[in-house]
Parts: sequence; C-alpha cells; structure tokens
Amino acid sequence: MICSVYTVGINGIQGSPVTVECYISNGLPGFDIVGLPDAAVKEARERVRAAVKTSGFKFPSSRITVNLAPANLKKAGTHYDLPILLSILSASGLVKRPKSSSTFLGEVSLDGQIRAISGVLPMAIAAKKAGFETIYVPAENAAEATLARGPAIIPVHTVRELTDALNNDLELPEEPIWVPKRNDETVLDFKDVMGQEDVKRAMEVAAAGSHNILLVGPPGSGKSMLSKRLPSILPDMTWDESLEVTQIYSVMGMLSAKSPLVQQRPFRSPHHTVSNAGLAGGGTNPRPGEISLAHKGVLFLDELPEFHKDTLDMMRQPLEDGQVTISRISGSVTYPAEFMLVCAMNPCKCGWYGDPSGKCTCTEYSVHNYRSRISGPLLDRIDIIMEVPAVNFEELRRRKEAEPSSAIKARVNQARERQHKRFGEFSGMCNARMGPQELREYCRLDEESELLMKQAFDAFGLTARSYDRILKLARTIADLEGSEEITSSHIAEAIQYRTVEL
Repeated sequence: MICSVYTVGINGIQGSPVTVECYISNGLPGFDIVGLPDAAVKEARERVRAAVKTSGFKFPSSRITVNLAPANLKKAGTHYDLPILLSILSASGLVKRPKSSSTFLGEVSLDGQIRAISGVLPMAIAAKKAGFETIYVPAENAAEATLARGPAIIPVHTVRELTDALNNDLELPEEPIWVPKRNDETVLDFKDVMGQEDVKRAMEVAAAGSHNILLVGPPGSGKSMLSKRLPSILPDMTWDESLEVTQIYSVMGMLSAKSPLVQQRPFRSPHHTVSNAGLAGGGTNPRPGEISLAHKGVLFLDELPEFHKDTLDMMRQPLEDGQVTISRISGSVTYPAEFMLVCAMNPCKCGWYGDPSGKCTCTEYSVHNYRSRISGPLLDRIDIIMEVPAVNFEELRRRKEAEPSSAIKARVNQARERQHKRFGEFSGMCNARMGPQELREYCRLDEESELLMKQAFDAFGLTARSYDRILKLARTIADLEGSEEITSSHIAEAIQYRTVEL
C-alpha cells in the first residue's frame, strides 16, 4: 500500500515542499529510505522504528520503501522523522491519512517524544508559499513557526498525541501568534567613552549610511570600546529585516523558545584564528558563516592584520554583492551577507608607530610588512579609515558625561528616514548600497565640489571605487545635516575619511 505525507526540505534558508511516499509490500522485512538522504535522514530508520513501538503500535514486518520526492534534491536534517513515521503508520492502516493541506516537521526520540529542530521559520515560510493550511511542529518550535504569519501552527509533544488526534478527527489547540515583547536587553553606551570626538563623528557617519570603517591606533586608545558600542546607535530593525536575520539564526539552531525573533542588530566578533569556512560558511551541508550571522548588523574584526590574508580577501565579493554563495559537488547555497564591516588595528606590530611618546621600536620595513598583510582591494572597499589617537589625561579625568548613544541614534534615525524616502521604504537600501544609477541621480555635485573632488583624485591617486565611495559618504553627511544638496563641505569631510595612508 502507498501513502504520502507532506513536509518541507531546506537548502540554505530557502525551503521547498517534499513529499514523503511510503510503499509497503510483501517480501523479506526491510526498511529503505531513498531520494538523496544524508546520514541524519538515513538514521531516521532506527529512531522511527523505536518510536513506533514505544508509542503502542506494531512496526510492519514487511518490505518498506520510503521515497523523499523530488528525488533529485539532497535531503538533510532530522525533521523528516515525523513525516516518515506517519507515512509508515498510514500505509499500514494504523493511522488515518493526514489531510493533503497539512505538513509535518519534527524529530522523534526513541520513546515517542517529538523534539525541537532547527530551520523551522524558513520551512514554515516555504509551507505558506506552497499553500499548506496547517503545519504540525514540535511544541518547542511552535512560537517560532508562527512568525510566518499564515498557516495554522499546531504544536505536538508526542507521537501518540498526534496519532490519536488524526484517528479521532480531534482538533489540537493552535499556537497563538507570538508577539514581540519590549526588548530590555542592555547595550553598551557611547557615554562611557571619554574624548575621541572625531572618531565618534566618524562612527555616526558610518552608522547613518551603513559604511564600512577601519580604526587605526595604539593599544588602549579605545578602538574596541568604540566598535562594541556601534550597535547602540544603529537604527532599529524593521519587521522584514528581523525576519530575514531570524531565518539565518533558525538554520543554525541559535534561537530560543522564549525569544524566537532576532530583534537587535547582530554584532559578530570572530577571533583572528577563524577559518575560511568559519567566516564565509561551508561544510558538507553548507551552513552560514560569521558574515551571514552578521547580516543587517556589524562584523567586527579586531587586530585586522592578524587574520589570514586569504580569509580577509574572501570577504571582497560579499562586501560588494551583499551575499555569499557556497558551492559544493552536491550543489550551491546562497546566504545573505549584507553587513557593516568594522575593523580595528594597531599601526605597527608593537602598536606605537607615530605616537608622540616615541615608544615604537619597529623599523620602517617591519611597519610596511605588518600593514601589507591587508590587501589594497580590501582597503578600497572600506569607506572610512580613521586614526584613533591615545586619550590624554585631561579627557580621562573629565567628570562631565559624554553624549549618550540615544542622542546619536536620533540623528542616525533621521538620516535613515531621509534615505527611506529617497529609495523607497521597503527597498531596504541605504547610501552605502547605492549603485551607479542612484549615484548619478542623488549625488550630483556643483562646480566647487567637482573641483575639490578632482584635486583629491589627482593628489591621492584615488580609484574609481574610491571616487564612488566618497560620493556615498558625502551623501550620508548631507543627510545627517538635513541637506538635499551635496556641498563642498560634505565632500571635504568625506575626503578626509579616505586619506589615512596604510
């Protein structure tokens, strides 16, 4: 007898409907799963066999063939356990066939419990697009699944609970839509940073336009302190942004049942020993890396020259495209990677090159060798390069509290509002992501600004990419001032952020 049960497969953060077909025939007892299953799916045979028996059913002593269709797509994950189990019980006549408008997700334990899985949100969104009306999910994942805002989400705890409901045509209680609560999580504040007003201004410009920034200065000057406080002045996430980021964290299994939605912009700070796969993503079944986990947020690379050069250069394409594609023999996966790159580094190996104290013991050759670990093409993709000088005693002993993050964030929000009106509220575009067409339309220069740009282009040997990035910076500076036109003062400030030599 043949029975079909519906579920959802996942590739990256894109889901697609999968039909679990079970055929029970006469012959020597056997249990085969076909349709390009990975090791976790193949192991479902033993989990399902034990769960069927401990749930009070007799496991068929016949030839069982389970096909996961379409058979040309690779199937990975433990969420196929529940639909495989139901297809076997339905084909055996022990459980009524589930409705075709229902889909099932969940891992089963040996005692018949239904355990939480990862990737529920993208699978629920895919089920919604496919037209399914009801999704049965593990109880721990139910709140997350409701974020899809569509199908009825039915939480289930045990196999027996689900089979009794199907056999007796019972309606299990539906999970109410999870409503985000006020986020009271404490964040680091700029009011703790004494001095460094020029650097704070650069950070404000970077936040307003989502520009990449590099801080260069001696040890203890506050580079890491400033960088870690950047999320406190970034605009609040929109619903669509939160949903997009949450899908990535869902695939990684980094969500909790109490807080299934990512509400704050991510801040990722990988160690300089991170591997290529750890940064960009990878593995046999490709998973997101740090640059995707920082999507719509901040990727902070401290001690930039200590990272492997090939690891850093690997970011060049994602910085331009806002996504990363991981290719394997079995296929390719694309993850979003639209992040702000924030870097910090010492000016030399000892850290004191150029400091008035004269502490530096490095030779010119060693300084050049240290800085050359960062390639020119990567530096060209950084909008702001800012020197962070050591803080003097008078600034440290000052009792007056510095400007808080809330005041800076208010100005950043106003600048982003102007960008939303310019590009369209739902486009998600900010100044740093402008293309050639937007540059021509929104970054026109007057004669004085054109002359200033020409002088800077010739004097500093700027590239075409540097020219575009200066225009984008100037547009952001103008937005912070509420100006519709870019003036020479905006161009001058933008140029100074690109003139630090490395």
